[in-house]
Amino acid sequence: MALGSQSLSVYVALLCLSAGLLFVSRSVHGVGSPQSSSLLQPYDFLYYSGVRAYFSGDWSRAAELLEKSIETKQTLLKVQRNCYQTCEEAGSHSFSQLDTVRDSLWDLWLLDGVQQKAECLRFCTGRHITPTAQLPVSTDIDYEFGTRNPYNFLQVTYYKLEKLQKAAAAAHTYFVANPSHLEMRNNIEKYRRMEGVTDDDFQDREVENEIHWVLYDAALQHEASSDWTQAAEKWKACVNETLRLIEDCRVLCEVAPQHLPEDRGVDSLDGAFEKAAALSLSLLSCRHYCVTQVATRPGRISAQEDHLPTQLEHLHIAQFKARDVKGALRTLRSLLMFYPSDKDSLDNLQLYYETLGGDTESPETQPAQEIVSYVQRSLQEKKLLYFGVENLDFSFTDPDLWTPEDVVPKALRESWKAEREKINEKIKEGEKQEEVDDSGFFSGGPIHQVGVTITMDDEVMNGTNRVVLDGVMTEKECDRILHLATVSASVGDGYGGRRSPHTPHETFEGLTVLRAVKLAQQGLVNHSDAQLLHELGERVRVLLHSYFRSPSGLFISFTHLVCRSAVAGEQEGRLDLSHPVHVDNCLLEPGTNQCWKEPPAFIHRDLSAVLYLNDNFEGGELFFTNRDTKTITARVKPSCGRLVGFSSGPVNPHGVTAVNSGRRCALALWFTKEKLYGDREREEAEDLWIADGHAALNKDEREPEGSTTAARNTRNAQIPKEGSRGRGRVTGGRDEL
Repeated sequence: MALGSQSLSVYVALLCLSAGLLFVSRSVHGVGSPQSSSLLQPYDFLYYSGVRAYFSGDWSRAAELLEKSIETKQTLLKVQRNCYQTCEEAGSHSFSQLDTVRDSLWDLWLLDGVQQKAECLRFCTGRHITPTAQLPVSTDIDYEFGTRNPYNFLQVTYYKLEKLQKAAAAAHTYFVANPSHLEMRNNIEKYRRMEGVTDDDFQDREVENEIHWVLYDAALQHEASSDWTQAAEKWKACVNETLRLIEDCRVLCEVAPQHLPEDRGVDSLDGAFEKAAALSLSLLSCRHYCVTQVATRPGRISAQEDHLPTQLEHLHIAQFKARDVKGALRTLRSLLMFYPSDKDSLDNLQLYYETLGGDTESPETQPAQEIVSYVQRSLQEKKLLYFGVENLDFSFTDPDLWTPEDVVPKALRESWKAEREKINEKIKEGEKQEEVDDSGFFSGGPIHQVGVTITMDDEVMNGTNRVVLDGVMTEKECDRILHLATVSASVGDGYGGRRSPHTPHETFEGLTVLRAVKLAQQGLVNHSDAQLLHELGERVRVLLHSYFRSPSGLFISFTHLVCRSAVAGEQEGRLDLSHPVHVDNCLLEPGTNQCWKEPPAFIHRDLSAVLYLNDNFEGGELFFTNRDTKTITARVKPSCGRLVGFSSGPVNPHGVTAVNSGRRCALALWFTKEKLYGDREREEAEDLWIADGHAALNKDEREPEGSTTAARNTRNAQIPKEGSRGRGRVTGGRDEL
């Protein structure tokens, strides 16, 4: 189909009009089926009804309606996707005529094809959805479901109904998208202490919509442990899932009901074309916004820049290190579709050519067709969008950094370049920004315990709020705790019994204070050794509280005696770590140098410590890095009585080198400034100790627990007081050092 330059604007207007007619037919005429109880009802009405039942105290009815609103919304999305797939071929015969007809008949065939597809969609959706449910929902409802507020109501509702497992799942689901919600964080900690609630109950019910982030994080973890085969598999799955989610989002832009543009008071044919063009451009803009939507983690405001190209970059590196050079070449060529002149990528391309020799043009080394189609389609749509910006007063913000300059009209390039320069400057400033520790700790305080010396401080360790103290334990005390670990530590303690939770080349054992006291009651270990394990936590707390000059109280949050043993015959050629680089109270994202305070990170931890018990093993050094997880800033070699203390935040990423032989044992401790997050196991151990006729273990630690209250409304739902409900152990206190 050839068009003259003079008819270009007419072609664009008619194309826009055809797309506009498609939308109008769906939103106005989508009433093809009579209303039936079997059809999907409006999920916004179900939600409002559930909220009314909630405030009326009708908990069973509230739970039923709120759950139904969530289920209906999810089903509605599936129906819309299925109908789109069903009707994708509708009108294909008319569309196929566009390249064969002459003169102006092409527009009739175009409109005929559009109308057939619209009729198919109208009929399909009408078979499953009531007419009312096909109308657009309000922005308030979009906000409520976007912030997962239905789960906010559900967690209180299920608590009232004494369905604690469901309450825990609802609370966790809401908190994932609202990690700064203090009341919900407190509620989750309360749920953890309730009888019958386990770690498995804290499930994200929306995780099916975020599988790509699960894969993304898993791939990074495999990279950190140098498991390149698994990393490549996860990155490939992540790329595919990201592409699928973008396609699903684009489909919803087409099939979801649309609001018509505002009427500007123009009744002429030109006004109709203008309105149709605005609607069509809005559709294209919606499609491109899908990139941002998929690249934004729940609970975050901004999207990850270059989300898909970043995954491809990780993938080709992982494939190359896993010795899949052909796969790496294919992925690298896919990446070059986005950045064809990137120097590093071109250097890698040359490396792959040299590695493969002459076998570089086989089909399996060509760019993935999905990526080729993605880029080509995106560029075609961008040209239309920028045409609208230049000629139709349309507003469009390009979500991609890889858009080539020649796609942008010359009249817009200067302003476009200026915007790009601002973004690049902002990125550079973020990379150069000096790391600031906002933990409230200030290293350099006095050490009062006789025999304890400062071996390394901030300056020696090239960091902030880091210290190494020697002489904290005697050789005899180290031997006693080592013996305690040998006779009573459990395999996989804190990790669901998994023998090797961090690396297959080592076994992991752990022991808590509570378990040590219980074993002492049963006569299986010495009472004095169990008491020493408890007392060491208080000894470390006093030392670090003084050295880091904490202005508020410092409470032990969790204590874990842990041992890592090298597996014989599994050490040759080993490249992984005993524990990958991480931060204790946030999720570190090396690619962006961000550290997110959200689950599953233990965000209440403020200060971390490791008290070493031995040095008769190879490897197992603690090391600190920058946020890139690669630049090592300090190393600490374990020895009996050596204590390492540091703030738990993003200024102190750390890991543990591989234990290549022997058994490395240490006491891992975490501290918090909030009494609410104090170690309940220690309190329970003390209660057992007193009940058994022994003196209290450190009476000065025992303080009455404060109460917390908050208003109960749509943005701030708080769990009522627990009353006499039983409280179990605090779970989830995994080893992270």
